[in-house]
Amino acid sequence: MQLPLAAERLIFQVSDLNARLHELFDAEFRNIWVAGEISGCRLAASGHYYFCLKDDRSQIKCALFKSAARFARFKPQDGLAVIARGDLEIYEARGEYQLIVELLEPRGMGALQLAFEQLKKKLAGEGLFDQARKRPLPGMPVRIGLVTSPSGAVICDILQVLDRRFQGLHIRLFPAQVQGEGSVEQICQGIRHFSESGWAQVVIVARGGGSLEDLWSFNDERVARSISDCRTPVISAVGHETDFTIADFVADCRAPAPSAAAEIVICTRESLLERIEAARAKAVQTLRYRLLVCGRDLYQRGIARAATLVQRTLARRAQRVDDLEYQMRSLERRLLDVRGRQFAGIVRRLQAADLRLRLAGGGHRRELAYQELKKIMLARLWQARRRQEGLQAHLTQLSPLAVLGRGYAIVEDARKHVLRSSAEISQGDEVRIRLLLGEIDAVISRTRES
Repeated sequence: MQLPLAAERLIFQVSDLNARLHELFDAEFRNIWVAGEISGCRLAASGHYYFCLKDDRSQIKCALFKSAARFARFKPQDGLAVIARGDLEIYEARGEYQLIVELLEPRGMGALQLAFEQLKKKLAGEGLFDQARKRPLPGMPVRIGLVTSPSGAVICDILQVLDRRFQGLHIRLFPAQVQGEGSVEQICQGIRHFSESGWAQVVIVARGGGSLEDLWSFNDERVARSISDCRTPVISAVGHETDFTIADFVADCRAPAPSAAAEIVICTRESLLERIEAARAKAVQTLRYRLLVCGRDLYQRGIARAATLVQRTLARRAQRVDDLEYQMRSLERRLLDVRGRQFAGIVRRLQAADLRLRLAGGGHRRELAYQELKKIMLARLWQARRRQEGLQAHLTQLSPLAVLGRGYAIVEDARKHVLRSSAEISQGDEVRIRLLLGEIDAVISRTRES
């Protein structure tokens, strides 16, 4: 290949460059496997899925077109760890490369189990598993529809059990493939046949045991919706007791095995006869009780009529007694009113002549006089106290005790004469000296003239 000259520049148009990259990817990155976690998954109106596969360091855009998604065992959703097989291509309109996914496999969980859980969650959210929508089975069906394979052991087991439990039933078989390609369409067609014809009173959808792949036709959404839309009650008898399918959750009743479905759908002839005998005995007992009640009621009606006549006669007599009692009470009230007015007049006259009222008046006047005298005495005492206090004050001023209080003393001789001069006493005489508090006896040792 001849290199361009240094002065020359190789210039691509954008579309040309994307086309060259598309050729490169088409040659080098075909049918590759990529492991990662689904993120940002969205379903377009066209039926295509768009999402990213990411790990802890990077991510790549992916597209799962409707033609490939149709065959996927499960639906892509955020958070699923998967392995994707496809081709790496350039989306030339935006200049982005993306992985065109042809196959998705889950990591850590089988594709069938994941699809089972996804469909179960979806139908449960729509309410198809609710007990409120499930219909009761008919008590004694005589027309039973079967949707199963005509060549398997299941049909033989069901027919043998039905014939043993109750002969003479009408049974119609809708032959359907219960495994492999085309089985889903045939099972749905059989359910719709019995639903639209209205012939069957109950429909049994049955299949023997097997692996999850063998039972997968009964985990298909189309079968589940056919059972849900069926106008006739449906019993799901798929696999063994440990096997569970989506059909079991949607059906009106689940049987742990096909032979158990035959036992559920119809009782034995002996048990039916026992139920009839029990119903007959109960009807006879009820009839006897009703006759007893009616006889007692009739007897009571005869007694009740006689009692009614007596009661009416007594009622009329009682009404007459009520009238006389009313008149007597009315006369009694009038007499009481007259006697009451007379008694009130006598009471008023007695009250006017009552000495207690006069004494009460005299006591009142006495109380007033006592209060007045008390006020006069208090005034006189207050005036005398004021005068006494004045005289006491004047006496206090003239009292020799007041002089003694200022430090002076009174000297008396033996004859208790107050000494006013030293000439009145001689040396050796005894004297008494009065102080404010107490007295002193003394002897004169010397006198002086002032």
